[in-house]
Amino acid sequence: MSKIDDAKKILKELGLPVSQQNEISAYTLLALCGIKPGISWHKTTRTSLKVTKGIMAFVTEVYQKEYAPNTRETFRRQVLHQFVQARIADYNPDNPKLPVNSPNAHYALTQAAYEAIKTFGTKEWNKAVEKFIAEEGDLSKKYRKERKQNLIPVKLSNGKVLKLSAGKHNEVQAAIVHEFAPRFAKSSEVIYLGDTANKDLYVDKKVLKELGIPINEHSKMPDVVIYDRGKNWLFLIEAVTSHGPVSPKRVIELEEFLKNCKVGKIYISAFPDDKEFKKHFSNIAMETEVWIVDKPDHMFHCNGDRFLGPR
Repeated sequence: MSKIDDAKKILKELGLPVSQQNEISAYTLLALCGIKPGISWHKTTRTSLKVTKGIMAFVTEVYQKEYAPNTRETFRRQVLHQFVQARIADYNPDNPKLPVNSPNAHYALTQAAYEAIKTFGTKEWNKAVEKFIAEEGDLSKKYRKERKQNLIPVKLSNGKVLKLSAGKHNEVQAAIVHEFAPRFAKSSEVIYLGDTANKDLYVDKKVLKELGIPINEHSKMPDVVIYDRGKNWLFLIEAVTSHGPVSPKRVIELEEFLKNCKVGKIYISAFPDDKEFKKHFSNIAMETEVWIVDKPDHMFHCNGDRFLGPR
């Protein structure tokens, strides 16, 4: 194995998340350990290094891997912050009183990481890993736990509770179910709900098939689809944060996608606030509706002679 592969393996087994098991993290670890090609890990050193003149310079000089000067923040925010959280590295161990963003800011292996890493490649390694995890914790498990705690609960009308991943987009989707539906789509049912981490989080295949909606092309589905059996209306709702609203182009795409679905279709763009609404206003299709989370009791209709009804 190359030293880069060694470093990735060390980071993985010491509990670093997948996003810190990459090349830039491996080079950072090699620099902090002072490990050059051909040098055994038992010769790991524990020396404080600055980011640019220490870590990045080591990587360039020893491994001929050159990173642009503006990647300093990538090293700091995407690698070293996590190393500190995982107790792989200490921040400013030589002078803890340094102010934040001091030009003299530096990093060094923690004593615990140093003791573990220098056993890599020996029969003592597994025991050293167990000791490190027991004493310092497993950052990847901590991150998974935090993500689980930050999930957004969504309760459907059938009593089923879903957990959406954290984020503004999914907060809007949760509001659609909890705030929009009870006001404007009473006695309706959610038949499709996506998620930023799982596009097909909830799919009622039985009802979709009954309505003539293709169930093998979910990538074309809006974020939330609600069906009102009494009125035979289908609410097709896009949650707008970073991606666009129900635009003229999107209407054409959905009309083609739903050509075999004969129920009345209502297209809605849902925004978290006025600021986001104003940003996308010029791209909203006529004959569609707008709902804003901050104004849950009101809707806006874009032109036409019918408010909140099928096109």
